[in-house]
Amino acid sequence: MSVPAFGLGTFRLQGQVVIDSVSTALELGYRVIDTAQIYENEADVGVAIAASGIPREELFITSKIWIANFARERLIASLKESLEKLQTDYLDLTLIHWPSPDNQVPVEEFMGALLEAKRLGLTRQIGISNFTIDLMKQAIAAVGAENIATHQIELHPYLQNRQVVEFARSQGIHITSYMTLAYGEVLKDPLIQQISERLQATPAQVTLAWAMQSGYAVIPSSTKRANLLSNLGATALTLSDADMMHIATLDRGYRLTSPTGIAPQWD
Repeated sequence: MSVPAFGLGTFRLQGQVVIDSVSTALELGYRVIDTAQIYENEADVGVAIAASGIPREELFITSKIWIANFARERLIASLKESLEKLQTDYLDLTLIHWPSPDNQVPVEEFMGALLEAKRLGLTRQIGISNFTIDLMKQAIAAVGAENIATHQIELHPYLQNRQVVEFARSQGIHITSYMTLAYGEVLKDPLIQQISERLQATPAQVTLAWAMQSGYAVIPSSTKRANLLSNLGATALTLSDADMMHIATLDRGYRLTSPTGIAPQWD
């Protein structure tokens, strides 16, 4: 099993907004949907998926366990609640959303519970998100790198997170990039715009293609049909080696997501 290269993110989308976004995306051909317990939209995502009529086996659904549910006795129960909201018997991928603040719940405990959820058939694959190299080592020690399908991290041209990527790759762990467009900031970058003009593509398509060509999965979100369709076009775009090298120079360690009291000490 593997993690598909392209999907739909649903962060910050709720109610009819997320129902419309997911419904439109599925209609356009998206088959990968990424949500999380803390997004408080799993039930709405479930409504959109059910209404689409698309067979479950054609979809790849990801959710993430929130930090309040890390204790062994709580994690599996919370995952079952997520499944109920999403109107499905299983997830394709379940991630630990953030490491436990101040190690309140040891990595070994929540990773062990997540692996048990996989054994129970509640999720096909498991993974992590927002982990440092040290925390990745702890997760690997707990369940083995072969059981960690992906590491989902903030990654865009302005934050290329190379140390974490290199360590993950050395362990055979795939990377999923979130916030690949940096809330739209990289779309204004002169270099990205220059490449997009030459390729007759949008800056978003260029950025998403860069990430996928780098070997990362991407999960961009949008509420606009035109953008959802345009983003999908990134899967057919190929950048030159020179384009890839130029975008590599944009890295400036510019992190957008680091919630106080939750985020670890970044590498």
